[in-house]
Amino acid sequence: MHALADIADKYDRGYGHFTTRQNIQYNWIKLEDAGDILADLAKVEMHAIQTSGNCIRNISSDHFAGAAADEVIDPRPYAEILRQWSSFHPEFSYLPRKFKIAVIASERDRAAMRLHDIGINIVRNEAGEIGAAFYVGGGMGRTPMVAPLIREFVPLDQLVTYAEACLRVYNRYGRRDNKYKARIKILVHELGKDEYARQVEEEFAHLLGQGVEPPFAELKRIRTFFADPDFKTGLSSDIDESDPDFALWARRNTHAHKAPGYVSAVISLKPVGGIPGDASAAQMHVMADLAKEYSFDECRVMHTQNIVLPHVEIGRLHALWAKLVEADLAAPNLDTVEDIIACPGLDYCSLANARSIPVAQKISERFASTGKTAALGELKLKISGCINACGHHHAGHIGILGVDRKGTENYQLLLGGSEAEDTSLGKITGPGFDEAGIVDAVEKVTDLYLETREDGERFLDTYRRVGMEPFKEAIYG
Repeated sequence: MHALADIADKYDRGYGHFTTRQNIQYNWIKLEDAGDILADLAKVEMHAIQTSGNCIRNISSDHFAGAAADEVIDPRPYAEILRQWSSFHPEFSYLPRKFKIAVIASERDRAAMRLHDIGINIVRNEAGEIGAAFYVGGGMGRTPMVAPLIREFVPLDQLVTYAEACLRVYNRYGRRDNKYKARIKILVHELGKDEYARQVEEEFAHLLGQGVEPPFAELKRIRTFFADPDFKTGLSSDIDESDPDFALWARRNTHAHKAPGYVSAVISLKPVGGIPGDASAAQMHVMADLAKEYSFDECRVMHTQNIVLPHVEIGRLHALWAKLVEADLAAPNLDTVEDIIACPGLDYCSLANARSIPVAQKISERFASTGKTAALGELKLKISGCINACGHHHAGHIGILGVDRKGTENYQLLLGGSEAEDTSLGKITGPGFDEAGIVDAVEKVTDLYLETREDGERFLDTYRRVGMEPFKEAIYG
């Protein structure tokens, strides 16, 4: 994190943008400096390999992996062995289109697993054995699809081989004549889930018959890099809530930990009126120092464009929070309407049709000023500046898509999406809005939710119960 901050200062404009791919993006790099930046990254064992092109991109996982109280096992060693297997893989270096894999190991999906080309959920079967459920053919973009379950249980020692079989079928038959139909989701859809699965099983048997073996010795070595830190025992799990501001942050921005007396603490990169996912170089240095002081020298980029300190003693939470307040990193808004996912949009991206950042800023300011954030509870809002859906608008409880309408920025409103274990795709409400209108429309939608929800219902639950029509009436009259 210190190195990322130094790169932001030396080569960019003093900040970076953390993304839903659990990466960082710099938006003002000079091409002539790219080689020097890669060299600086290499000094701290980081790289930009396969972050572009028609290849297997970075393997993502649950940002609470190895710390979460609800996981079957730590999925990170399996994500890492897939990364090593896929990096520079000669057979898969020129796929029909880019390819993304996510690995999780809990019933709660915190990585949008079923919206990946391959989603792997490590599970325990009725016999108590641990294996992997494979979901293939998910994705967003102009043709969003939720990945179907291809195989319920793959033994863990065959996980890499099964992934290879999935990719071989795609590489063999995926479209290369039309980039809009080149993703694996199109192949699975056109072949049908059953026929695609049949071909994968055939290829899987062929690979096993050839004696293809996963590198067990390498997996054993990898696990040593993900060993638990030296957790203390006998710690209290009580949080002192006498300070109401701290109590609110602790309730919203911490997550249950597998070790008694610890939590995972989320550092929000979504201050009211701020740019979602952005952090200054100074803030990066602060986060690096806090990780060293409070979380065994570890911090992670979250799928939600925030940063998490995965292993924090509950007894030290207040001291950590006080330092976050000083650095303007203590917004207590995890999973609220203010915790907005947004792509850089037209402000930075040449593919975008509309700006995302100003819309996100105005929405967070509106709800902070009205005081409705707390009443709304869990509400996931996501904004994309074009159909490529880097802001995951299809998967937001409320989604916003920026489009070009005859040279004018126009914003479509979607409702009912989810990227969690109850994965669903949002539906467009109707005609789009200008920048001011979309903010008003979001407030109208949330006001109706507050009026019609039943006890314990999230926004998504209410929408699924009452359907689209009441919301359309509230928006358009």
